[in-house]
Amino acid sequence: MRDTSRQAYSMAYRLTGRAAEAEDLVQETFLRAFRFFHRYDETLPFTGWLFRIMTNIHIDTVRRKSRLKTVSIEQQSPDGSQTWDLPDETASADGELLDSTLAEPLQIGLRAMTPEFRTAVVLADIEGMSYEEISSIMGTSVGTVRSRIHRGRKQLRAHIERTAPSIMEAATR
Repeated sequence: MRDTSRQAYSMAYRLTGRAAEAEDLVQETFLRAFRFFHRYDETLPFTGWLFRIMTNIHIDTVRRKSRLKTVSIEQQSPDGSQTWDLPDETASADGELLDSTLAEPLQIGLRAMTPEFRTAVVLADIEGMSYEEISSIMGTSVGTVRSRIHRGRKQLRAHIERTAPSIMEAATR
């Protein structure tokens, strides 16, 4: 259970890019898994089933957020003060630990990707899953998974070439 929890948090953090959002995603994932455990097919890997639930929740959340109205941080806050009080997302020890496992340009590149591409790339390249497992988790065909991984890697490469060309030079030597 402890290993599954760590894997789930790692996956959630890769999908969201923020510790608080990752914690919320993991919590919602385990709640839904518990609620729908009667639907789990014990012949399949538990983490694959759990990651599919997580992926669906994440994609739904991203879609819901895209419909929300955004507000400038320079706009007057509801309590009448002139500035918004924003939390320091970088002060998290667990975030620093996870960020240290991947280079910052790669983290930023993952955050900039569309959710479907990011999920496919994270599951393949970070979690080491097969195309068939990813297909099951994402509820798509293997061909779609291959396409998303290819296009996601292409987006990531372009982002790193733009923002951190020294990393690309070092990788090609």
